[in-house]
Amino acid sequence: MEPPAADLDLRNISFLLSNTLLPADGVTVPGVLEFLKWREGGEFLRWIGGIWREVRPRAVAPALWVAVAVCLAMSVMLLVEVVSMAAVSLAVKLLRLSPERRYRWEPIAAGDDPEAASLAFPMVLVQIPMYNEREVYKLSIGAACALSWPSDRIIIQVLDDSTDPTVKDMVEVECRLWANKGININYEVRENRRGYKAGALKEGMEHSYVQQCEFVAIFDSDFQPEPDFLMRTVPFMVHNSKIALVQACWQFVNFSDCLMTRIQKMTLDYHFKVEQEAGSSTFAFFGFNGTAGVWRISAINEVGGWKDRTTVEDMDLAVRASLKGWKLLYVGDVKVKSELPSTLKAYRHQQHRWTCGAAHLFRKIIVEISMAKEVSFWKKCYLIYSFFFVRKIVAHIVTFFLYCIVIPTSVLVPEVIIPTWGVVYIPTTITLLNAIRNPSSIHLMPFWILFENVMSMHRMKATMIGVFEAGSVNEWVVTEKLGETLLEKTKIPILEKPSSRLRERIHLPEIGFAVFLFLCACYNLAYGKNSFYVYIYLQAVAFLVVGLGYVGCFISNT
Repeated sequence: MEPPAADLDLRNISFLLSNTLLPADGVTVPGVLEFLKWREGGEFLRWIGGIWREVRPRAVAPALWVAVAVCLAMSVMLLVEVVSMAAVSLAVKLLRLSPERRYRWEPIAAGDDPEAASLAFPMVLVQIPMYNEREVYKLSIGAACALSWPSDRIIIQVLDDSTDPTVKDMVEVECRLWANKGININYEVRENRRGYKAGALKEGMEHSYVQQCEFVAIFDSDFQPEPDFLMRTVPFMVHNSKIALVQACWQFVNFSDCLMTRIQKMTLDYHFKVEQEAGSSTFAFFGFNGTAGVWRISAINEVGGWKDRTTVEDMDLAVRASLKGWKLLYVGDVKVKSELPSTLKAYRHQQHRWTCGAAHLFRKIIVEISMAKEVSFWKKCYLIYSFFFVRKIVAHIVTFFLYCIVIPTSVLVPEVIIPTWGVVYIPTTITLLNAIRNPSSIHLMPFWILFENVMSMHRMKATMIGVFEAGSVNEWVVTEKLGETLLEKTKIPILEKPSSRLRERIHLPEIGFAVFLFLCACYNLAYGKNSFYVYIYLQAVAFLVVGLGYVGCFISNT
């Protein structure tokens, strides 16, 4: 018996099965041989093609149309948000609306009496939380102890959660050395790591000597403030009683290490120059970055102190302070040196914590925002819609879903046509607005786009974990830091050498997606009526490069 003609439809399936593999008396060897002969002759592929042509317009195309519509709506939401933030940031720059013009600022007057000079300066606590920071602990402690502030008006507090006894001994010795030089420094440890960083900061505030302090400056273990940091930030809080936080800008000492760190710098520069500046200039609100900032201790106490309910305790505190009517100020001219994650593993852990934590916090605090009485209706809308929903949820979902799934899949479904403005104009506008704030890195924008799309897969996963409070929602992995010692030994080419261990080098999700994108690009090149294959091929290469571990620094064990 010959199978049906090449142009098969769904009705031929039953004919095939009933007359070859599934006759009345069961499966037969001749039937199997006939089926194999038919398959090898190319009829099988035509049969599959016929099924696809039948199913595609009835089920696949309508579902894809819905996905396209949702993605385009989210793209428009993101575009409006990006354009509005860029407009505010540009206006601040053009009109020279510096923090000093918006808020009162003047140097702290010490007076002429040498004995009473230091009393004009408020008591400041400097907290340095750390965890097994073998390579950077000296840098942060040394920078904090070198701050220009009267020695009797500042207390350094090293909150060491290290589990490595050797590291703990090293940090304690370093603190003792500075104490012998006359620095008021306290080395504090606790019995467990409950609450991670939030728990350490909260317990640090409970020591009796903290009661005499009015402000607290926080620096992560890899941050190195300039000596004049307190002199430039604290006066804002002294002369403006409603300011709860002054956030400084991050400056990166290792941004030139590799392509991944250069891309990170572009993303974080945009975050500070646009997102933080826009929030600070409009609603006097932004997400605290967890470090390189000075808090008013009374504001922290008023809103309930540090909470460890999410992995973004810094953002949590900032939101709660804002809901109580406190103002947050970003000062971009004050820069603090820090270190970017140099390995892909460290960067992925950091991004998971930041992304998942923000989405999880949104889930927990949305009702609190809605019910707040101390803030206006418009500020509530800004917090819920702009700050959380668009930037922390929509941005991650649409980046991955549209550019890595919907567009590649659409080349297989000719019934679905994505409008040019959705796949070209909107992403181009967003990219240009980012590039404007990073003119020195404009030549890296293509790499930035491709790498950010790869990372969007992990960010979307983290977003879903946070929204639905899934298993690893409270996963906390401290970002690995290399410090100057290892950085001097590291040799990093543009395309980094991967780890020699197969398990650490190979990332199967990225490789699987690279295969999917490659097949879509090939189909589009052979049968498509557009040129999406150019982008899809490039994105497939990006996923493959990351999947094979050729991203980030390679640190030799020797």
